[in-house]
Amino acid sequence: MNGTDWGAFAEGLATCAATAGAVMLATFAVALRRGLHRIVDIAWGIAFGAVAAVTWLLSAGHGDDGRRLLVAAATIAWGLRLAAHIARRSRGHDEDPRYTALLDKAPGNRARYALRTVYLGQAALVWLISLPVQAASYSSAPLGPLAWCGIAVWATGLAFEAVGDHQLARFKADPAHRGRIMDRGLWSWTRHPNYFGDSLVWWGIYLLACTAWQPALAVMVSPVLMTLLLTVGSGKRLLEKHMAHRPGYAAYAERTSGFLPLPPKPAPVEPPRTK
Repeated sequence: MNGTDWGAFAEGLATCAATAGAVMLATFAVALRRGLHRIVDIAWGIAFGAVAAVTWLLSAGHGDDGRRLLVAAATIAWGLRLAAHIARRSRGHDEDPRYTALLDKAPGNRARYALRTVYLGQAALVWLISLPVQAASYSSAPLGPLAWCGIAVWATGLAFEAVGDHQLARFKADPAHRGRIMDRGLWSWTRHPNYFGDSLVWWGIYLLACTAWQPALAVMVSPVLMTLLLTVGSGKRLLEKHMAHRPGYAAYAERTSGFLPLPPKPAPVEPPRTK
């Protein structure tokens, strides 16, 4: 009979939590040695990939092999691409202003505060957001139309991320664009194609776990939480606060959708000058 092995799923939760915690603790040790906490952003994608790999191993014999392999591969591919992109983007840069501002508010020891609020907090988020990966891996239901729909959503999200990141990197690499706002390609349809893509990736992975109404309800927190983090949490909101002072950004924000890709509004036409 098709279903989810909830007993094995529950047993794997602690191991997955330990895996996410181990990645973040190792990252914390490296960050202290280098005096640079921005490397935790690289570890974010790696931690998801590690949890997916461990889940794939633990779920052997408990779930459909095709679904197990598909959800593990989708999560690892997304996590490693994101980690590699952030590593390239941050090479040679100083501390991220977000972490400087956060740690300046530390009530006591900065290292302990960083461990508690940044590293362990992110480990908990990785574990929680990864719930669909775990639920899908322990389902014996064979792959069906909804699963392939999930892969299509995942692939669309990954394409938005990868293409958006590539377009922005090429734009920034041109010295003629120094100080200008990127408003071309996908960035003319949404101010955050990478964040929108991230959200789609996790809604796609969530669909892979929707083999029945019970797992669908149990793990819906994952894509909802990821979308909220990207829109009103540490993603879009903080980045736009940082960008607000840039010349031309207000006009760009006025004509470009904040999250969902939409056709850009036409630029306002200036009235003719009178002599």
